[in-house]
Amino acid sequence: MKIPLALRRTLLLAACAFGAFGALPAAIAQRRSDTVEGRFGKLDGLRFDQLPFQDAIKVVHGDGKRQIAVFSDPNCGHCKRVDQDLKTLGNVTVHVFLYPVLGEDSSAKARKLWCARDSARQWEAWIASGTEPAAPAGPCDASALQRNAALGRKLGIRGTPALVFSDSTFVPGAIPVRWIEQLLAAAGPR
Repeated sequence: MKIPLALRRTLLLAACAFGAFGALPAAIAQRRSDTVEGRFGKLDGLRFDQLPFQDAIKVVHGDGKRQIAVFSDPNCGHCKRVDQDLKTLGNVTVHVFLYPVLGEDSSAKARKLWCARDSARQWEAWIASGTEPAAPAGPCDASALQRNAALGRKLGIRGTPALVFSDSTFVPGAIPVRWIEQLLAAAGPR
């Protein structure tokens, strides 16, 4: 079936007009999304250096001069992406506060990860390749998980990931890697 020339022109003009008008809002949104400035607030009543780091898994990428705390559920896909982004950025110490909110399987994995002989290495293996954490060989004090849950409630964390930068900037949820870099740079080394 051959489409008449007049109809083809009309369709082409309509497509161009739609594309031109459709691109304008997208261009504005793209420009606006490149900056993180003013989007997130600071934690109320708690400074970064007051976080209970003894209840977190410490993972160092590069020289680790920049710091961030991440409340993370082992089964959270966005948490895994943020962790991989942080590894890619490098030169950051990540304090992973296990915060299992996605069910019993998350709680069981969090306990196994916390109780692992080398919890940082086990966390990285879980994130990178999905290597299932082994059951603890012996007794393990996993009370840090309950303390993390209480801290999360106190801070108003309702989901994962939740990021806390060293200047106490709080970000509820996953954000683009370029924003993470901007917030790390703004926070400076601690």
